[in-house]
Amino acid sequence: MNLFSANKPQGEAYTMAGASSPPNIANEKSKEVDIYRDTFIRYMGYSNEIGEAFRPLVPKSIVAASYGMAIGYVCTDTFDKSLRLQMTGASNRDVGILAGDVFSWQMMASVIIPGMVINRITWASRLMLSKAPGAILKTVPTLIGLASIPLIIHPIDSLVDRLMDETYRKKVR
Repeated sequence: MNLFSANKPQGEAYTMAGASSPPNIANEKSKEVDIYRDTFIRYMGYSNEIGEAFRPLVPKSIVAASYGMAIGYVCTDTFDKSLRLQMTGASNRDVGILAGDVFSWQMMASVIIPGMVINRITWASRLMLSKAPGAILKTVPTLIGLASIPLIIHPIDSLVDRLMDETYRKKVR
């Protein structure tokens, strides 16, 4: 793994022109799993989407708390990857660049874009069911929003990978 492979599928990596590559912390254990992207922990980053899905049914403070939990997940992933890179002896510059990459990627892929998508899915579902009885109008849009979470993760991750490749990662190479 070099600087940007923390947020890339295995086999894809980025190098920085003019900078030495940091030591390879992931490929030392080539079967190592990124717990923040490849396990159930990834869904912690989607806690705000659960809040968005339940927005019509719960107080706004609950929705806000779900965003706090998701941002905590983002910060934990950023800190963990940065600390691991720093412990390999990487430069502060490389650690800072990696931290910026992980934080930006996670905020877009786990909080901002999915939050907007789930909010709009729930809103559109409510709109389509506007003539349904009250109990259906209150619960079905929430269920549709929740059911859409597993369907949106990988397309959003891919979109954010491409966006980061064309912006931040090009700029810091």
